[in-house]
Amino acid sequence: GVCFPDLVGVTFFRLHGSTAEEPHILLECDSSVLDSLQKHLKLYKIRRKVTIAPCPDLSLWAVIPGERPGDTSSLPKSADPALLLTPDPRAEVMGWRLIAKKGANLSEIIPGSQIGDVQDYHRHRYKQGIPEGVADLPPGVALPLESNLAFLNGISFTKGCYLGQELTARTHHTGVIRKRLLPVTFASPLPNHGAAQGAEILTQSGKSAGKLRAAGGEVGLALLRLAHANEPLCINLGGEKVKLSAATPEWWPKNAAK
Repeated sequence: GVCFPDLVGVTFFRLHGSTAEEPHILLECDSSVLDSLQKHLKLYKIRRKVTIAPCPDLSLWAVIPGERPGDTSSLPKSADPALLLTPDPRAEVMGWRLIAKKGANLSEIIPGSQIGDVQDYHRHRYKQGIPEGVADLPPGVALPLESNLAFLNGISFTKGCYLGQELTARTHHTGVIRKRLLPVTFASPLPNHGAAQGAEILTQSGKSAGKLRAAGGEVGLALLRLAHANEPLCINLGGEKVKLSAATPEWWPKNAAK
């Protein structure tokens, strides 16, 4: 496996202690919104005896299996009880999430593992169509169904009311979703400065097909109209057109892109 440090996402982890202990929950979030998230959560604490505080002594790692066929020797089977090692709750293709004390020796926790570059991690999730953080999921802009959160254990259709619940549930049950976040591949790797988030993606005839959300090297994520998702597409970069194509991730449920 390959370990990637200090990543951000939107995930809850429950720490299992003795039954006599108060429950402890870790929230993995985008580091850029740490302060605003704390303020938001404290608004709903009211008079409950709940402590909300950052954990600067912990580090977060993504553990991705090696890409060579049969490379399973370094897959994590267990970890020190003081650590949290759990399958990534979003999708099997994302491997595991590991939370450890800062400075911990990862080679002792997962023998045979190697430290990867964080950009390799992002390229991996772009290829799989996995959004993460406020850049990929802009607050107030990204809709949960268009962002495929129903495929990523990110939406409950059985719990009580929450903001946007009626619209989300109605759209889900009618099955009418015209745009989705999809992995895209560029005909040639993007330059180091990449492309601006929100850059418009066009069809060959010049129609708007969607917008770019993230990119790294030759891969990225884009919110695309499904009606144009199978067409040849392009994006303008500094006055030059770069061709790209979209794909439906293999791990999606069948008929999900219809």
